[in-house]
Amino acid sequence: MANNQSVRRHLDAFTRGRIIGKLEEGRSVTRTAIRGFSSGRPRGTTPADDRYIVLQARRNRRQTAGKIARHTTQATGRPISRFTVARRLHGGGLFARRPVRCVPLTPAHRRRRSLWCREHRNWRENEWGRVLFTDESRFSLSSDSHRILIWRERGSRNHPSNIIERDRYGDRGVLVWGGIMLGSRTDLHICDAGSVNGTR
Repeated sequence: MANNQSVRRHLDAFTRGRIIGKLEEGRSVTRTAIRGFSSGRPRGTTPADDRYIVLQARRNRRQTAGKIARHTTQATGRPISRFTVARRLHGGGLFARRPVRCVPLTPAHRRRRSLWCREHRNWRENEWGRVLFTDESRFSLSSDSHRILIWRERGSRNHPSNIIERDRYGDRGVLVWGGIMLGSRTDLHICDAGSVNGTR
């Protein structure tokens, strides 16, 4: 017990967070703990720098590691690479992921959707069997497909701050439309341009 307490006193909060993250991933924590006690090359950032890096990413989740590195270098006066920034963000529980995209929803949209769900929550299988669910997806054909990455925590994919609402696309692409119901599905329809509506 005494040894464990000694380790906790020597590891800063950021390093402890990295160890917890690795344990959750099923990875070894030995090298992380050894680096915490190593007398070799000093870390390029201080615990305060690490907190500043994580705070920047949480305030603007679309910032690149390179941009955060430049801001941190300006703030601290010490050169910090984007690779260091990425490691610190990983240590702080943030990872670069593609955001969820959806059409913009107003509060009225959300209320109507919630009401619809409550009204149909007790439907039986035979009732749902008469319902056709349809959806459309757009795929970009341009070389620049606007692949934006955001910094987010694990398990937070559908958090509102990690969702990009978009209903207009300026570049070239195709739309695919299809539908499903219990025991059946529609053909997949491909449209070169425009949107899918009641007559198309």
